[in-house]
Amino acid sequence: MRLGAKRLLVCDCESTMPLDGDQLTKACKALGGEGELQLNTQLCRSQLGNFQQAILGQESVLVACTQEAPLFDEIAAEDNPQAQVDFLNIRETAGWSQDATAATPKIAALLAEAALDLEPTPTVSFASEGTCLIYGRDSDALEAAQQLKAKLDVTLLLTPDAEAITPPRVMDVPVFRGRISSAKGHLGAFAINVDGYAAAKPSSRLELTFEAPRDNAYSECDLILDLTGGAPLFTGHDRRDGYLRPDPGNPAAVQKAIFEIGELTGEFEKPRYVKYDANICAHSRSRKTGCTRCLDVCPTGAITPAGDQVEIDPYVCGGCGMCASVCPTGAATYQLPAGNTLFERLRSLLEAYHKAGGGNATLLLHDGRHGEEMISLMARGGRGLPPHVIPFPLNEVTLVGLDFFAMAFAYGATRLAILIGPDKQGELEGLAGQIALAETVMEGLGYGGGRIDLLDEGDPEAVEARLWELADRSQPEPGGFLPMGGKRTRSMLALRHLHGKAPQGDQGGPPDILPLPKGAPFGQIKVDTQGCTMCLACVSACPTGALQDDPDRPWLGFNEEACVQCGLCANTCPESVITLEPRLNFTEEARSTAKLNETEPFNCIRCGKPFGVKNTIERIADQLAGKHWMFASSDTVERIMMCDDCRVVVHFEQPNPMAAAPRPMIRTTDDYLREREIEEARAKVRAEGGEESDESA
Repeated sequence: MRLGAKRLLVCDCESTMPLDGDQLTKACKALGGEGELQLNTQLCRSQLGNFQQAILGQESVLVACTQEAPLFDEIAAEDNPQAQVDFLNIRETAGWSQDATAATPKIAALLAEAALDLEPTPTVSFASEGTCLIYGRDSDALEAAQQLKAKLDVTLLLTPDAEAITPPRVMDVPVFRGRISSAKGHLGAFAINVDGYAAAKPSSRLELTFEAPRDNAYSECDLILDLTGGAPLFTGHDRRDGYLRPDPGNPAAVQKAIFEIGELTGEFEKPRYVKYDANICAHSRSRKTGCTRCLDVCPTGAITPAGDQVEIDPYVCGGCGMCASVCPTGAATYQLPAGNTLFERLRSLLEAYHKAGGGNATLLLHDGRHGEEMISLMARGGRGLPPHVIPFPLNEVTLVGLDFFAMAFAYGATRLAILIGPDKQGELEGLAGQIALAETVMEGLGYGGGRIDLLDEGDPEAVEARLWELADRSQPEPGGFLPMGGKRTRSMLALRHLHGKAPQGDQGGPPDILPLPKGAPFGQIKVDTQGCTMCLACVSACPTGALQDDPDRPWLGFNEEACVQCGLCANTCPESVITLEPRLNFTEEARSTAKLNETEPFNCIRCGKPFGVKNTIERIADQLAGKHWMFASSDTVERIMMCDDCRVVVHFEQPNPMAAAPRPMIRTTDDYLREREIEEARAKVRAEGGEESDESA
């Protein structure tokens, strides 16, 4: 069978999964599948020829098995290196379940989602030459340096309070003492400053002694192995590539770190997790700070202020996705997977599940490490997942926000369960805020809250029990819209669908205006028109274009659907007359531009052209007339009431107080010669006794 552009190979794993081939074929055909589904029983052994035959074709192959993926990849590399083979786990996620016979819609949905072609994620490259700093406090650090010296270019830095260490017989590893006062960078590009820096004396006898110390020594390295057991050198240290910090009291952890860091030489790639669009960032304008959501939640310090925008260091970014989760404009978008692939997956999964006859869909969001292991343990040793609980793997569960939750409910999910790993316990602030906002919206629209559950139990039996005990909830009517546009557009598409299909309560339909908690990225602003001077500084500060003006008249407008409640307008307003009101407005007025303030323009007293605000011009003229030395005369006061052009004209019409006496006429040799001729002619006339006028002469 072909589903989309991929050929399906499904196996019931030696009949341990009660798959109904006919029902699954019917479900897949309802999703656009072509041909008949051949159900294998031992695809990785006796029926391996079916796989070999499938990879000889031109289309991609989707194998519904992940356990034997290495075997299939090996065979594909031998028989057809160009073959594109993808893998999907339906055994632990659906087939090994107490109610596996009812899981056909879920299996069909998982197949439909896996048949999508994902947009590739951009990457960044690292280069490490193996220069390694070992930072320690005892002989264990020296022992680690001795183990790594054959693989890496090792330097040992001991803390000032390190215990006495016997000098090695051969000083084949440079040893220094000092305290790292600051550190920055990433794999292949670390930079540190060291206080109390001192080299070991070559004359050290019973224990290492050191030269005179100096502060603020600088050094660079590719790798850091921190064995001090003290405070980490970096925030979010477990996400900092090239920085390993095992517990020095756990020898197994130390040896594992030594093994891992010894392999970190050469060139490496990692995903560029976040795409940033500075044009729609609402962080700052004209040195006034607005939105700081991404800065507040980033656990690694990869995001820093940079003028009116922020900078995201892709080498330091650990990929948690919390910045994309809380960003109100979509300036920061998560790129694993890239583009709108995440929402295409969501739509395809839930649409296929409902078409295949499934109901009461509960999405189980999980990461690829902790989540897959928990699902496997539940399937192998317990009841497995309920048939209506559909796993939805993410790179990090903290990347989802209100837009994802709204889309999931708008596509027909009844509940969301988020499986939290132990490494996420300190990174849930952003996610918790997004969940609270989504619950407020669902409660306010009449669907009822309590639809999103956090599963943070470390015991698979406890997680399994919670999943089977989740109560059924009413299903929102699924929407058929495409997940088009940016974050803001997607969110409003989903929210308007939920509002339009909301259940009718005792008070009728859902409210058209839904109040939201402080900090929500939707709402209106209020302007105290009595104190507003119509300076329009708020318009130039607004990063989304929600505030607008009219070039022909003093007018201030507002488009509520574009407002992200960043607060830049309120922080910029010199009169402090703007306040924020978080809310969701589903009326048509929210999509149009409404008038916030308008006043009469002032007409130039010289040419009559309108300019400025009448009240403001009159107030300024009244406050300055006769009260300031520059406006002591009526003429200078009148210039305040003129437009820009007329002020320039009047200025040049006034006598120039700096002007000098008139310049004398320029005289040339011709002028002097002509005067001489005139004098000579007059003298001749006088000599002859006649009288000639100057004119006749």
